[in-house]
Amino acid sequence: MKTNGLNARLSALGRVALASALLALPLARPALAQDTNRTDASMTNTPPPTYVIRGARVVTVSGADIEDGTVVVSGGRISAVGAGVTAPAGAQVIDASGLTVYPGMIDLGTNMGLAEVPSGAPGTMDTQELGDMNPNAAAVWAINPHSSHIAVTRVEGVTSVLSLPSGGVISGQAAFINLAGSSPREMAVTPTAALVIDFPRVGGGGGGFAALLAAQQGISQDAITQRDRRIEALRNAFRDAAAYGRAQDAYAKDPTSVPRPVSDIRLAPLVPYARGERPVIFRAERDGDIRAAVRFADEMKLKPIILGGSEAWKAATFLKERNVPVILDSVLNMPLREDDPYDSLFENASKLQAAGVRFCISTGDSGAHVRDLPFHAGMAAAYGLPRAEALKAVTLYPAQIIGAADRVGSIEQGKIANLVVTDGDILEARTRVRHLFIAGRQLPLVSRHTMLYEQFKDRK
Repeated sequence: MKTNGLNARLSALGRVALASALLALPLARPALAQDTNRTDASMTNTPPPTYVIRGARVVTVSGADIEDGTVVVSGGRISAVGAGVTAPAGAQVIDASGLTVYPGMIDLGTNMGLAEVPSGAPGTMDTQELGDMNPNAAAVWAINPHSSHIAVTRVEGVTSVLSLPSGGVISGQAAFINLAGSSPREMAVTPTAALVIDFPRVGGGGGGFAALLAAQQGISQDAITQRDRRIEALRNAFRDAAAYGRAQDAYAKDPTSVPRPVSDIRLAPLVPYARGERPVIFRAERDGDIRAAVRFADEMKLKPIILGGSEAWKAATFLKERNVPVILDSVLNMPLREDDPYDSLFENASKLQAAGVRFCISTGDSGAHVRDLPFHAGMAAAYGLPRAEALKAVTLYPAQIIGAADRVGSIEQGKIANLVVTDGDILEARTRVRHLFIAGRQLPLVSRHTMLYEQFKDRK
């Protein structure tokens, strides 16, 4: 009896203490509550200033260049662009005479914000989850907005990237982000832009010479069987997701007579991809793997994008017929096969362009060398890709491929103001960035590299 009375008094005291604590908490303002859930990359707690960039050569990418042009930036977006644009009152004017304005460059093949120090600091790496099937793993929530790689990259003119998870068969969902912001939400242009699949493969297979090659490479029948088993598991995952989506739709249409389906956090994220509403990125390098991935996408009625594509030029006609875009991340790599020409990857982009295949160029780097994106495009231009196409391959084309061309990728009225002002050709190594805007905010041209330079430039 005494014990029960003591417990009752303690319980009562606990309720009083909890109520007091809750009353002491500050009430959240509705505006801030909405702010934490924002998905518009141009939104921040304070409105961005209005800028007028005057007297520059404006490379719109989507249209003709404008000599002695003016770009007006207001509310985080491009509000006007042209040769005879009037500056709004109170705007900050930037004299860009002799300079060139470009849209910010875009890289669709990175782990930006997920990987900091690959060797020796595992706590800075958050690129993958355990297991083979992780469609519920959204990269946007793991992005570190304070990564040193972000500032290092953006001061070179790369303003947006696709940050991809890795590992397993279904690696997770990639985030398309701007390289500025204090939180992943603030950076996100499209929080869940694409599903990433490392399509199962082996080094050979089949009969005849392929079987001989497989034997020489030590590829056993067990390896081929395992590859087929993983593809079947992937196929079943999409079928289950499609069925799950139909069950949810039936319940939403008639909740009184249709039993409520059991929630599944792994199938639910797959539904829009299984329905072909969002793109699925397949990692594939070799000709045979590219064709296998596209045929799988056709079978499951997916919306495929090939990432890697070292031998995409060999499947150019196949890709053109199926309108499958390619993210080339191997322009500066060595050829895959010993008997390939030394410049096969340098010419890959030009061959795809000549065949009419949709493509863009990426560094394929985790973060530290994404800043070299213009050099990848420049090398492709040196080996046959028209210069205008090389520029589009790192601006407008990646925006189109990831479904964000209505917001970024070119200098047009209404788009997010991701702008780079340079003193020369943006694809030239000697060119310097003079002004940088992301989501309508002018950012300082400061990074870990520049800070270290200033710190040690006078060292004796």
